[in-house]
Amino acid sequence: MEAEQKAEAKKPWYRFKATKYDGKLLAYWQFLAATIIILGSIIILVNYFVSDSDMGESNDSGSAVGSCNVTGINLHGEVVTYVTPENEGDDGYSTQDQTESESVMQWIEEAEADDSIKAIIMEIDSTGGSPVGGEEISLALKNAKKPTVVFIREAADSSAYLAATGADKIFASKYSEVGSIGVTMSYLDSARQNQNSGKTYNSLSSGKFKDSGDPDKILSSEEKAMFMRDVIIMKDNFVKNVAENRKLDIKKVEALADGSTMLGEMAIQNGLIDAIGGYPEIKDYLAEVIGEKPEICWQ
Repeated sequence: MEAEQKAEAKKPWYRFKATKYDGKLLAYWQFLAATIIILGSIIILVNYFVSDSDMGESNDSGSAVGSCNVTGINLHGEVVTYVTPENEGDDGYSTQDQTESESVMQWIEEAEADDSIKAIIMEIDSTGGSPVGGEEISLALKNAKKPTVVFIREAADSSAYLAATGADKIFASKYSEVGSIGVTMSYLDSARQNQNSGKTYNSLSSGKFKDSGDPDKILSSEEKAMFMRDVIIMKDNFVKNVAENRKLDIKKVEALADGSTMLGEMAIQNGLIDAIGGYPEIKDYLAEVIGEKPEICWQ
């Protein structure tokens, strides 16, 4: 008896003692567990069919596709014209931190053709990239018949800012980086390093400018002048586009075109953006413009 009492004392506190009611208790708990499982399954099935039939396909904004009246487009990372094969994922989009103008133009075109869509919003967080890509996005926004809004988050610099100027209205945070109106073609060459290591660059080109910009050769004064010619032409076009899109005096934009950026409030003072604000302010603006509560579906 003493040995049995010691053994019983070592059992964990949460164990049940066997009694004559043990079988009834077991049957009760089994019935209760089965009931809970059945009810849970019914609830899951009801929610599934209700959401599938009544709510439509969900999207990043949390709204149902069927209830959207505003198309949202993200312009994040480097601005490019298209996705190169080595950077293309299984879904056809870039695996790199970049946005291709050909996709943005397609999304804007689709939004224009959809009668349920009343406006287009583009969120920008980019320090720039391709000038052609920036121009294409800018023109797509500018030519859209529906209201277009840009929201600048961390930055809209260089070609990303060029893209933004096509919108009807530009919002930004007071901490946002805006502008960088200008063009750069700067690069690092390793010509002298190659010479010091005993390597010789052999130029075999059909013309004296054919291998210009090759990082393994020293840039000649003629080549530099040629590149700077193009840099100035692109910068002048950039300035002209900003002045036209933002309805600013071209001389004022020219004075700002030193490649520097400015924060949100200074950008307002210089006419580069229209308002300081985030999504609450943007939604209030859109509600006024389209006459109904905006529901954004993001591409």
